[in-house]
Amino acid sequence: MEFEAQTLDYNLPAEKIASFPLPVRHDAKLLVYKENKISHDHFIGISNHIATGSLLVFNNTKVFHARLHFYTEKGTHIEIFCLEPANGNDPSIALSNTNKSEWLCMVGGAKKWKSGKVTTKFTHNNIEINVHARLLERKSDLFQIAFEWEYPTITFADILQLAGELPLPPYMNRKANAEDEMRYQTVYAKQSGSVAAPTAGLHFTEEVMQLIEQKNIDKTFVTLHVGAGTFKPIKTAHYKDHEMHEELIDVTILSIENILLHTGKIIAVGTTSLRTIESLYWMGVKTFIDANISLKDLSIWQWEAYKLKQDVTAYDAISALIRWMKNNNYTRLVTKTQIMITPEYQLKIAEGLITNFHQPKSTLLLLIAAVTGKDWEKIYNEALENNYRFLSYGDSSLLMKSDVKR
Repeated sequence: MEFEAQTLDYNLPAEKIASFPLPVRHDAKLLVYKENKISHDHFIGISNHIATGSLLVFNNTKVFHARLHFYTEKGTHIEIFCLEPANGNDPSIALSNTNKSEWLCMVGGAKKWKSGKVTTKFTHNNIEINVHARLLERKSDLFQIAFEWEYPTITFADILQLAGELPLPPYMNRKANAEDEMRYQTVYAKQSGSVAAPTAGLHFTEEVMQLIEQKNIDKTFVTLHVGAGTFKPIKTAHYKDHEMHEELIDVTILSIENILLHTGKIIAVGTTSLRTIESLYWMGVKTFIDANISLKDLSIWQWEAYKLKQDVTAYDAISALIRWMKNNNYTRLVTKTQIMITPEYQLKIAEGLITNFHQPKSTLLLLIAAVTGKDWEKIYNEALENNYRFLSYGDSSLLMKSDVKR
């Protein structure tokens, strides 16, 4: 495969970055890119730009209070940012653990915490609860940490909710407030496990959902738990040298069957949903090639999509995946994807994407170029010139797949 020499870049003035949400979610501006032309609207009108009979794929992950504050015996502050369960465990299981739970974390002040345990405490039902953290192992720039507490009726999810903080993106340069508790979650958030919101969904309201339903636009839900890697900029000269982060996906067979029924009419709500459904295609290709493949081997690694068999239709790939699940008695598919979607990538499932405006030199911007081709730059210039708000709390876009050659 051929790679472009440079990562995608543009100038993003600080004043264009939205640090706070608008008072009403669906009042956000909407840039529409369809048939290689740009138009403007507000998000409340998005159903007017989507064909009847389309399927919107939403990511129903929920952001948890991933940031915790601990202290050494001498009172030194240690900040622990929980990223994902250790040993590849399902977040729903790790969050429901009692007495002990192990996580991969980022640690602020790690040099001051050389050994021993650190402690945080909080009060629940008039009882003071102490939670201890122990360093188990360092893995690259992350740490495997064991959290321990003595109250069997309290889960790790309870501890995070009561003692943790909602982790806003670092570029906001502020702590979460009471408004963020609601506004940094989608209205359909359900499965806890993300350290960042699937921000394309933040614009949806019950009113928008009703308008979508009235137009006979269908919807289905997948889960991709967003990791801190989504904020990791590309620092290499060639994006082929960037290491993509892994993320856990969890999709029911009913959602995959819904995708099969709407092949050719699917719009992903957010880059995470797009990465999920495109990964499902490649998992389907694997089952198409080898009906006896194991769940472990079904995971998609960074460049695997560019090396697998390329001529399997979306219908055949998704059909094969459904057969594999039924033959192995799976009602839901829980596995990992590291897929990196670059400008050269040809979309297999998604015909369009609803998304915010992303950071320069990011893997998300590479994904945008896979949808729109070289028009990504024209789209972003148009947004900047029309005072669109950028990044997580910013405005929105509906980008339909470009037919312009890359």
